[in-house]
Amino acid sequence: FAYTVDGEIYLTGRVKDLIIRGGRNLYPYELEQAVGNLPGVRRGCVAVFASNDPVNATERLVVVAETREEDPQRREQLRQQINEAAVAAIGLPADEVVLAPPNSVLKTSSGKIRRNASREAYEHGLLCVAGASTRRQLVRLAIAGGQARVAEAGRRFTRRAYGAWCWTVFLLLGLPVMALVIALRSPSLGRRIVHHAARIFLRLAGMPVPAITAEALPAAPHLLLLNHCSYLDSLVLFAVLPPAAAYGFVAKREFVAQPLIHAFLRALGTLFVERFDASKSVEDVDEIIAALARGQRVLLFPEGTFSREAGLKPFRMGAFVAAVRAGVPVLVGGLRGTRSVLRDRSWLPRRGPLAFETGALLPPDGDDWAAAVRLRDASRLAMLPLCGEHDLEA
Repeated sequence: FAYTVDGEIYLTGRVKDLIIRGGRNLYPYELEQAVGNLPGVRRGCVAVFASNDPVNATERLVVVAETREEDPQRREQLRQQINEAAVAAIGLPADEVVLAPPNSVLKTSSGKIRRNASREAYEHGLLCVAGASTRRQLVRLAIAGGQARVAEAGRRFTRRAYGAWCWTVFLLLGLPVMALVIALRSPSLGRRIVHHAARIFLRLAGMPVPAITAEALPAAPHLLLLNHCSYLDSLVLFAVLPPAAAYGFVAKREFVAQPLIHAFLRALGTLFVERFDASKSVEDVDEIIAALARGQRVLLFPEGTFSREAGLKPFRMGAFVAAVRAGVPVLVGGLRGTRSVLRDRSWLPRRGPLAFETGALLPPDGDDWAAAVRLRDASRLAMLPLCGEHDLEA
């Protein structure tokens, strides 16, 4: 068992056969060995576990022991001996002793006792007790296993059906919208069309996200910086940001090699930057500065990429160099939930909550490289609580 905090996993224990009775931790191994040594009990065929008591809302100590004894008097003596062994081994008697015929206690293929499975079979009346046939037990266990498989198949079908529904809605909306935006070649009109289409898609997918108003955003030119988690990020941003804000998205230059996507993004006023060639990256910074000088607001992901691994990745310096050289502030924002809905290398979305939030507006305190570094560090500190993920640089 474990829990996560800020992306870190904290182990709290393991799945083990621990019985809690009267505030005491009891381990079944010693009692099973003691009972297995009793005359009339099959050695290695004893299961000790705790079962929920619905009447008293407590746990009951149950001992299941296989035996070939059929004489009622001898069976009663055997129950008393098992309780005496329980008192000697753990300090208290069992709440119930079940004397079962051979092959009733469930085991693994290697012969280990399956205590949890035996407990579940006992609670559902599937554990073979004296007088019940082996065939009847096998039928009951087969039914229980079949029900579990049917339930798991139902969950898989539901997940796949939801993913297929999302892709169907996306294609039915996306292809006409893409064609219309490319044909219009008007960034302002294209943003409005994509904004409404994205909101319709998220609502039909069962993941609506509240939109923010233009008044909630700075009116002056600035850089909006966000964490990058998924291919879903841009769609969510188009849905939540008002078209009147006229943000110019910054995308990787690799999209230029994909004619349809490139034409669509260019029609929306997207700026393309080089992630790997340093000499071209300098030109890209100049292009971002020119857009800011024209009064445009620019949106980009300072991480430059995303992956399956959760956490805020190192920031690239281009955005912060552009901000200090242009003398414009940085608005820090955070996206939450998109990585869980559509993780990298997975094309089947899962339903989940989505959220977008803006934070501090950080003005640069200089125009040199040191000022850009300080702005980067301040932006990172402001983004961490907004994105809800841990710092991969820590």
